[in-house]
Amino acid sequence: MSWAILVLAGLVEIVWSQSIKPTENFTRPVPTIICFVLGATSVYLLSRAMQTLPVGTSYAVFTGIGAVGAIGLGILVHRDPLSAGRLAALAMIIGGLVLARVTNPE
Repeated sequence: MSWAILVLAGLVEIVWSQSIKPTENFTRPVPTIICFVLGATSVYLLSRAMQTLPVGTSYAVFTGIGAVGAIGLGILVHRDPLSAGRLAALAMIIGGLVLARVTNPE
């Protein structure tokens, strides 16, 4: 169950990362509130996962999911540049996430 919560925390982090820009430097009240709620939710879920998973593994997986999701959405939605180097970086992050999961003693 902790791994499911951790994945959910990472997915919320992806949405949170995309909610920052619409705040326009935290000058728009509704987007700012949404951003803070998403950020707090992702950290709360991370803390729940850390009750049974190692802190280092949890945080690495959490940030890895967030990074892959943010880069992926940047490429797909915001037309961020795509290069062989970025694809290799994404592949290494995903490989690290898989390795962290399969080598975890839980």
